[in-house]
Amino acid sequence: MRLARQIKRNQLAIISLIVALTALGYNTWRNELTEANRTVRQAGFNMLVHMGELQRITYLAHYDSDKDGGNPRKGWAEVLLLKDLATLIPGDVHTSANELLQVWEQNWVRLGSEEAAVTSIDDALDKLRDDLLLTLAELD
Repeated sequence: MRLARQIKRNQLAIISLIVALTALGYNTWRNELTEANRTVRQAGFNMLVHMGELQRITYLAHYDSDKDGGNPRKGWAEVLLLKDLATLIPGDVHTSANELLQVWEQNWVRLGSEEAAVTSIDDALDKLRDDLLLTLAELD
């Protein structure tokens, strides 16, 4: 009986406490989600820049036979960076980045001599780009 009276007398304070704890929990959850999305977006935008750079290196190596701008070591650096950035992004991006690494590994030597090499690298880059853009579009 005494406890029931205490609860009735302090009903407003109890409700206020429940509302405050609920709001705190929601705000914490929302901040965590926002930060996670910010990380994914930043990694995604960096990936887009580096995909463009890899495509430039590929074209310089294949079509222009530019030993400096189309240096395969620069291509390796870009591919490995893309693979590392992909670990920060959910979905199929990580798988596509690994596939790009395999395609690069199989084809970089043939750049400049076989059209199939540049086509394979372009196809792998296009798949990675599509998966990345889809993932970025689905963020909250």
